[in-house]
Amino acid sequence: MNGILVIKKEQGYTSHDVVAKLRGILHVKKIGHTGTLDPDATGVLPVCIGNATKVCDLIMEGVKVYTAGVKLGVMTDTQDLSGTVLKECKPDITEEEVRKAAEAFLGESLQLTPMYSARKVDGHKLVDLARKGITVERERKKIRIDRIEVSGFDGNAGTFSMLVQCSKGTYIRTLCNDIGEALGCGASMSSLVRNETTGFKLEDSHTIDEVREIFLAGDIDSILIPADTLFTDYGRADVTEEGKLYLHNGNPLYAEQLNVTDGPREKVRVYEDGVFKALYELRDGMYRPVKMFL
Repeated sequence: MNGILVIKKEQGYTSHDVVAKLRGILHVKKIGHTGTLDPDATGVLPVCIGNATKVCDLIMEGVKVYTAGVKLGVMTDTQDLSGTVLKECKPDITEEEVRKAAEAFLGESLQLTPMYSARKVDGHKLVDLARKGITVERERKKIRIDRIEVSGFDGNAGTFSMLVQCSKGTYIRTLCNDIGEALGCGASMSSLVRNETTGFKLEDSHTIDEVREIFLAGDIDSILIPADTLFTDYGRADVTEEGKLYLHNGNPLYAEQLNVTDGPREKVRVYEDGVFKALYELRDGMYRPVKMFL
């Protein structure tokens, strides 16, 4: 079994839980997720199976779109409402002030990694240290926010929602916290939904229970997305009989060993008997392997 399943992660599951459950349902060993979502977060989680695990990194690198709920006037140790409250106040903030504070984070910036995160410092997960009451120095990571839209502002409740389009590695919890600091009242994330990642969208996703039903019905191929769909900027080439042995060994191919039928000739998706096998690029007069999917 090879391909990408777009999972609708439900609340209470970790990303690792999703992989473990799918491994049991599908009876496959080679499986991996494409970016951690907090247990309380929901939404799109592409899961790669078989040789499609080779595109996990590519999917993780793509643009993400989230909808976050924000509670003003509350600061916690986890930067969301699941944590211990450190500070609480009654905010006197207008919607326009919230909008301006949020939009100030558009573009590139350096974000401080939260202690409650899966990142490692000196081999230790920050979240494990945080749970022991240990705080360590962390470097700020470059992030990029392309879009922020504030909606649903409620001044009496001190709540609002925001749509965020951002780069890999952006902590939405930390963004909520930083907006609260900019407003002078503090803020915490109250909910998080990932709507999209690298073109995979929430409306095309399936819950674990739905995947189980589809698999038991013998129709899992209907929701498995082939890995080659991620490489639409590559042309298509079919390997000749003469080139098959070279392809199987991951060797460079001569131009005459490939029949390029669609798209650019410089970068090609290579197929053998209609099955996607590799990505090749034309360099120094020969097609050379970029990534193999044998």
